[in-house]
Amino acid sequence: MSLPHAILTALLEKPSSGLELTRRFDKSIGYFWSATHQQIYRELGKLEQAGQIRALPSAQPTRGQKKEYEVLPAGREELTAWVARSEDPKPVRDPLLLRLRAAGVVGSAGLEAELGRHLALHQRQLAQYEAIETRDFPPERQSTEQDRLRHLVLRGGIELETFWTKWLTEALTGLRPGALDERGAGCRSSVPGVTGAAGTE
Repeated sequence: MSLPHAILTALLEKPSSGLELTRRFDKSIGYFWSATHQQIYRELGKLEQAGQIRALPSAQPTRGQKKEYEVLPAGREELTAWVARSEDPKPVRDPLLLRLRAAGVVGSAGLEAELGRHLALHQRQLAQYEAIETRDFPPERQSTEQDRLRHLVLRGGIELETFWTKWLTEALTGLRPGALDERGAGCRSSVPGVTGAAGTE
């Protein structure tokens, strides 16, 4: 996903100013595609120059006023084409996984505390997603296609955070001497790319 497409999506949902978009990114889209205030404003300028969005006319003088943007037909066409475009999954590039691999070489001193910190962060995020699901998608609610698609995105976040909390809990347990051997797994690691008794390839 690219930032321009995230902005087009947000503006089709609701015409907004750059500041409003920043706030909305912090609360919703930002959960899976983050962007800074400066990045959003820069992309708004590019999209406007490309004829995909425009600033809404204002009844008041524009000096000091926030410009609100809406998507033009060219922007909707671009977003529609992008939704249907073929794109391969992106490989996982998480530094924490690489740090575990490095710990197999230099030792795991200090790693337990960092894993615990990550676990707490993912547990907090999972609780937040589940609270949003309870609030916005109760079972009795009559859902539209838009609701179902938004719920699917949220479910993806819930499943991802569930994975991380489970995996980090196992990783913390696995740091104990002999923990993996006790499970009858030899020294296999759940970290991608780490195989064999010594974790080498």
